Amino acid sequence: MKSKIKTRFSARAEVMKAMAHPTRLFMVDVLSRGRRCVCELTEMVGDDISTISRHLSVLKSAGVVEREKRGTQVFYSLRLPCALKFLSCVDRVLEADAKARAALVE
Repeated sequence: MKSKIKTRFSARAEVMKAMAHPTRLFMVDVLSRGRRCVCELTEMVGDDISTISRHLSVLKSAGVVEREKRGTQVFYSLRLPCALKFLSCVDRVLEADAKARAALVE
């Protein structure tokens, strides 16, 4: 594999790794409906603020979300809504797999 191609696939893998956690997937879904402050995400997820901040930092480093500071509050939003298309594709894979498994037991 050529270096340029390898670099591109490595970068893609980093974005996918950043989203490869149930809490981060949930936050991406929530942020797809609009900007949220860290305090709201903390309440919705039910984890402590430091854990939520670490998850958001991973997503931000991968370029999935962006942050905006307003006074003492920090707000996050989904940087690229196309991430939802990927999640829809994952749902289709899960549905197809469930159908295939169901056909095995019929």
